[in-house]
Amino acid sequence: MLIVDNISVFYGKAVALKRVALNVEREEFVTLLGSNGAGKSTLLKTISGILRPREGKILLEGEEIHKLVPHQIVKKGVIHVPEGREIFPDLTVQENLWMGAYSRKDRSDVKKDLDFVFQIFPILSERKSQTAGTLSGGESQMLAIARGLLSAPRVFMLDEPSLGIAPVLRDAIFHVVQQIYREKKMTILLVEQNAKWALSVSSRGYILENGEVTLNGTGAKLAENEYVKKAYLGY
Repeated sequence: MLIVDNISVFYGKAVALKRVALNVEREEFVTLLGSNGAGKSTLLKTISGILRPREGKILLEGEEIHKLVPHQIVKKGVIHVPEGREIFPDLTVQENLWMGAYSRKDRSDVKKDLDFVFQIFPILSERKSQTAGTLSGGESQMLAIARGLLSAPRVFMLDEPSLGIAPVLRDAIFHVVQQIYREKKMTILLVEQNAKWALSVSSRGYILENGEVTLNGTGAKLAENEYVKKAYLGY
């Protein structure tokens, strides 16, 4: 469904990604692991059109999307929940959610999706009239994920959803990500620091180091790899 075909991305003269290739099939859950500065967020930003590859191409169901601007890529259904959440702090929770659905015309389906996010994140339903800037870090992450879901993703990209969140809310977000995948049959590309959990729920995974893919395979196979155990799982 999503193919990243040997892309290279530069920050000035510095190489951020070097001939990176990966693919995500329809209804597949793929995890991207790597240390800080490995290029994981750069890759997601490039897929979503914030950055442009100097080499290579990106295809969504055979259509080249790497030359499109971000809002056009969003309309194609590639939705990116960035690291740091980036909600609208001065808008209410409800208004943030409607912003996720701003380009949709299928209002009856939007209502169904809104009901779904209130079901999986009941705290957002309780606080829908509250200003988003007053939410805790974990609640803000829930809102960012929920807003992404209101955009009706065909490919849902999540960048470090557990970063900086208290353990109890982190576990709740892990549970919800699995629930979204299971119930919505959603195609997910995940960047996550908790490698043990990420590999346990993923169909496949990629290891990105110094801007290059160094390993890939099923989640189970990567979890048994001796290098991955030492570098990412702490064994």
